Amino acid sequence: MNPTRKILITGAGGRIGLALIPYLNDKYSLTLGDINTSKLQKWVHDGHELVDLDIRDIESCRQACKGIDTVIHLAGDPSPHASFESVLKVNIEGTYNIFKAAQEESCSRVVFASSAQVVEGYPIDTQVQPDMPVRPKNLYGVGKSFGEALASYFAYQENLPSIAIRIGAFDEVSQVGTDLTARDMSAYISPEDMCYLIEQCIITPLQKPFEIVHAVSNNRFKRLDISKTKEVLDYSPQHDGFQKCGFIFKG
Repeated sequence: MNPTRKILITGAGGRIGLALIPYLNDKYSLTLGDINTSKLQKWVHDGHELVDLDIRDIESCRQACKGIDTVIHLAGDPSPHASFESVLKVNIEGTYNIFKAAQEESCSRVVFASSAQVVEGYPIDTQVQPDMPVRPKNLYGVGKSFGEALASYFAYQENLPSIAIRIGAFDEVSQVGTDLTARDMSAYISPEDMCYLIEQCIITPLQKPFEIVHAVSNNRFKRLDISKTKEVLDYSPQHDGFQKCGFIFKG
């Protein structure tokens, strides 16, 4: 474990958080924050800290960010069907609170979990590039678009470097048999590739204060282009959503 690099994971009890903790467990000193820490208790035995974190409360965020090097901000309402009230209070105001607290507590970097939903309004046969204008298809995507703009503001105006990761369909192939669409397979990112990418966001020196990168696996067809992710973060995904669903391409 590297005790000198302290990592805060917000929303640590969510799907990505629960995959990420064992991946980082022996490498860093972790502070695991969530509004409900019941799924996180066992990690205390490995020397990690649990904090009751409500990102809607700025003081709760300040306390969680004390002494932290890098913030992995995963917390939020994850539903594409989230109401405006939830998007506003949790995904917009809550994200602001985390960035503000991280800046006040002199954290060195924030890794923000954005979403493919910020560009889901593009036609399904369009491969989206990171520099294309946002085109959200729902209010959840609107909230994540705000988070990307906020991350850019804090990076360039408040000297808080940040990376926004547009996450595709996280581990959707575990639902094989539930009529997965071609879009889900093209946007697929495996837990292993996701965890590897997040660690690259922690350790890779940044050439610019702010980056938007795409997070999908090495799928035969990719909803999101990952050329920039490979270039900026030396990302080398190992999985393919189509193969995991049993599709074999010949010739």
